[in-house]
Amino acid sequence: EAQLEESGGGLVQPGASLTLSCEASGINFKGAWMSWLRRAPGKTLEWISEINRDGRTTYYADSVKGRATISRDNDNSMLYLQLRDLKPEDTAVYYCAQNRRGDSRGQGTQVTVSS
Repeated sequence: EAQLEESGGGLVQPGASLTLSCEASGINFKGAWMSWLRRAPGKTLEWISEINRDGRTTYYADSVKGRATISRDNDNSMLYLQLRDLKPEDTAVYYCAQNRRGDSRGQGTQVTVSS
């Protein structure tokens, strides 16, 4: 059974950095493009980043471009998202998934940016 488990969220002040983690199991992680998405309060699910199988190609939504870095550790089936210069509008539940639609995503990890 495919399982994705996100972690690393928390309450941070504006301008802070945070690294989110996603542990994958039950999937062919090495063969999967992976994405991060988020859902802000009262808003729809937003795709924010994607990485190809070997980690050499990455994509970012304009909302996080320049402030986020996606990476992966295929040996340990781990996906990461480093977020920098966090803003209140980054407050959301963050999910990892196997595609940009967010299908079969995990339970998510809450990131709250507030002073």
